[in-house]
This record gives sequence, C-alpha cells and structure tokens, in this order.
Amino acid sequence: MEIRLYNTLTRTKEVFQPLETGNVRMYVCGITAYDRCHIGHARSAIVFDAMVRYLKAIGLNITFIRNFTDIDDKIIARAKQEGIDSKALAEREIRHYYEDMDRLEVLHATFEPKATEHIQEIIDMIRLLIKKGHAYEAEGDVYFAVRTFPDYGKLSNRKLDELKAGARIEPGEKKKDPLDFALWKAAKPEEPAWDSPWGKGRPGWHIECSAMSRKYLGDTFDIHGGGLDLIFPHHENEIAQSEAATGKPFARYWLHNGFVTINNEKMSKSLGNFITIQEILTRHHPETLRLFLLSKHYRSPLDYSEEAISNARTALWRIYSAIAEANHLTAQCKKERPISESAKVNMAILQDIPARFHQHMSDDFNTAGALGVIFEGVKALNRLMQEANQTPSQALLSAITEGAQSIQDLSQVLGLLQQEPLRFLHDYNLEYLARQGMSEAHLQALIEKRAAARQQKDWGTADAIRSEMEAKGILLKDTPQGTTWTVKEKEL
Repeated sequence: MEIRLYNTLTRTKEVFQPLETGNVRMYVCGITAYDRCHIGHARSAIVFDAMVRYLKAIGLNITFIRNFTDIDDKIIARAKQEGIDSKALAEREIRHYYEDMDRLEVLHATFEPKATEHIQEIIDMIRLLIKKGHAYEAEGDVYFAVRTFPDYGKLSNRKLDELKAGARIEPGEKKKDPLDFALWKAAKPEEPAWDSPWGKGRPGWHIECSAMSRKYLGDTFDIHGGGLDLIFPHHENEIAQSEAATGKPFARYWLHNGFVTINNEKMSKSLGNFITIQEILTRHHPETLRLFLLSKHYRSPLDYSEEAISNARTALWRIYSAIAEANHLTAQCKKERPISESAKVNMAILQDIPARFHQHMSDDFNTAGALGVIFEGVKALNRLMQEANQTPSQALLSAITEGAQSIQDLSQVLGLLQQEPLRFLHDYNLEYLARQGMSEAHLQALIEKRAAARQQKDWGTADAIRSEMEAKGILLKDTPQGTTWTVKEKEL
C-alpha cells in the first residue's frame, strides 16, 4: 500500500519509502519533565500513537523512540521552587506522564531514553563536532558554530541574515556569534553536573535528541516528529548538529502536529486556560478525549471547548451503542428473507469502509477522514439493524455481524473501542446518573416500583415514573426480559 506523507522539510506530500523495506525507524520528541502534561502534550502523543498503530496494522515493523528530557533549565528552576532535587522532580513527572498516557491508551515506544542516561553519547557527539570544526569550547561551555553549517534554516525556511537581525548574546553567554547555540553548559553552583572534557556541566537541550536518535536509530532514519513549536529552533538545531557530525542526512521525513487552542485562544498559564490531562480526565472518558484529538487532521489547529468535547462524547457513544446492539442481534433467530434495496445500499457501504478507511490513513494519516468513514459505517449499521429488528434474516444478520466487526477493528487501529461495549455503555450511564445526583440503586428501585404499578394496572403511577425519568434524560425500555434503561443521546 502506498503511503503519502507531508514532509515539513520539502513542504510537499511525498510517497513514503522506508530506508529498509518493511521496517520503519521513527523518533518523536517527548516531554520536558517538569510539570503535569497538558492537552497539547496529549495531542502530540495521540496523533503519533495513531500513526504507529496504523503502520503496524498494515504489517510494517516499527522501531519507535520517544525521549524524556530529564535535565533542563525549567526542571532545575521548578525543583528549586519546590525545594526538591531535580532528579526527583523529573522522575515524579515521568511517572505522571505514564499515568496519563496509559489512561489514554498511548502505546509505549520501543525505547524511551532519558537524557541523563546518555551523557556519554552526548559527550562523544560534541567531541566529534569540535574535531570537525563545527563547535568550540568557551570557558567550560561548548557551542555549535551555526555558520559552519551552510544548510542551517532549511527545515524552518529561515535565512541566516534574517535570524541574525533578531539574535543577541544573553548575559553570561560566551558564544562568538549570536546565532550559535549551546551543546554543553558549564556547571553552576548547586546545579546537577557531570564530568566532561570541558569540566563539570550538563548537556544543552538540542544535543540530547541527536545523540539518542543516533544510538537507537543510526545516523539516518525515516521519520522525525513533534509539535509545530519544535520546528525552530529545536529541530533545526538537531539537523545542523547531526548532519555536521555524521556528514549524512538526518531524518528523511519530518512530521509536525498543529497547536491546540482553548475556546479559540492560545493555551497558556497566564490566561488561566491551561488544562492538564489529569484535569480533563476527571470530567471526560479517556476515549472521548482521544476521539476529539483525532477528529481533525494532525497538521491542522484544533480548538478545545466543552461543546467540542461533548460532541466527541456523543460520537463515541454512538459507535459503542451500535456495536453493542449488533452483538445482541447476532443471537437472534436467522431466517432467509428477501433483501430490500435500501439494505443492499447499506450493506455495500459497510463492505466498502475498510478500503475507504485505509485510503484516508494512507494519505498523510488523515484520521479525520478515517473517522468520517467509521461514522458512515455506524449509520449504515444502524439502518440495517432497524430493518433486521422488523424482518430478521440470515443475510442481514451476517452483514451486521461483519460490519460491526469491521467498525470495531478499524476503530481499534486508532486506539478507540478498547473496552467491551456493554461495560463501556454501563459505565457511561453511571457517570450520567452521578451528574444527576442519582445512584443506580435509586434508579433500580424506581424501575421496580414502576413494574409493580404496571402489574397492578396502576398506569398513572407507571407513566409518572417514566415521565420523571425522561425529564432527567433517562429512557426506560420495556422488554420481555424486564425493563432496561439508557440515557438519551442528546444528554450524553
């Protein structure tokens, strides 16, 4: 299957051809471990997780690296503020990261290296850059000499003259050129430090990704990913130092996900609209957030609002509800009956969704289009089930079974529908009851009271209980096996 990717480096959509047939080497920049992850981190993690899942689903082997920056100015400053060791802070936030990502069904990478565990690889690369004339030492600091790398700016499409106009040397920096950036920082009092040929110090931010990607993926690898905010200077600097050190191309395809805004405003702590994953998951199911974050193409901006997340919640409920009903129908008696023309149309839609799903995903991982296909399949499945409830037949029920399985399988490629449908719907309904100030036991008592009233032909009491529940958004359904309940779709 041909896959086309939008490459930030060339600003064109290209056919994806791994260096090694059947094997993909991929690196995505992870978090700087100084605070709880927010919804922007969730988007990056989930969109690249969906890419990895899809590449695996079509039979490719993936070596996937996602790093942790566990030493950095922000980490040191936050640790000082909290009065704890910077290592303890980083380890705590990495634990929090795993808690959040495990709930969001984000798969662990093949390797998840930490900067502090790769100091020797970082030192070796800096030595190589100095030897080749691309870096220099200055009183314990080491800087990359940007002007020694003629292709600097090729990823961000910036020119050196333009960069020079806005560049300046900060107090305490010893670099020769404002454009140069730190590879190694000399130790400061009471800061973490490691031995090096230039004295005690710690690595700069950019060099860690170059050193770790080289260790696990080699000098050249297939895909490098991250958020749009990393294009410059982080990814630009990675290219410069890696290609200057090895003399070989660094990453062949560069993929960058768009920003998340909050109610059409840039997310920031100063505006008070900074939402952590932990906070969101106290109000919304993890799969709701996951579906929302995949509802737009990964390169597009995405605006978070309660209305948008509510729409995602309803959409997720519809998928689970359709699968649950389909599973129930398959147990019914199957007879041979003529198939209506409308049923044939819906059967054709269900048969076609795998091909259409792959068409979207192979076109630059278009999860929005892929989800659209799944929702079309759900609509077709519901229409078939309506007909099957009236006139069940072998052909209809087979189409329903196969269609439901296809929808479930494709959804799972995106990391959705990870739960048993009835369990999911039950939990969702319980969450709704809790928001209404009701317990399941209280509702069940009302259902039993209504059943007793119906048995006594007290229709007034029975209808009043039904009306009371409906006003709360709860639908009661009488079946030969007893009365069941669910939440109105619009109330989800």
